[in-house]
Amino acid sequence: MTYVVTENCIKCKYMDCVEVCPVDCFYEGENMLVIHPDECIDCGVCEPECPAEAIKPDAEPGLEQWLKLNADMAKSWPNITVKKDAPADAKEFDGVAGKFEAFFSPNPGEGD
Repeated sequence: MTYVVTENCIKCKYMDCVEVCPVDCFYEGENMLVIHPDECIDCGVCEPECPAEAIKPDAEPGLEQWLKLNADMAKSWPNITVKKDAPADAKEFDGVAGKFEAFFSPNPGEGD
């Protein structure tokens, strides 16, 4: 098992999770974070830290596409280990449906 970042992170991109990760397995995209599944040690400390509840164990049904997205994007996005400010409009996007189709960006973020 590993943990994955799911759709609700898009445009919310809270970073409370990156500071608690003991193995620094978060990678930053332009408008979301992902977890590198080969680096995640399944400790679970990140899941309760996410205000948007966007981090889930991959054992939950229906997360296969998110596991693949996390694995793919972690290969090209920069590592992030330090919390930055969330986007100013993050609360407006928390819980909005259809964010992947409307807002996902494959562009990398800045990283550390």
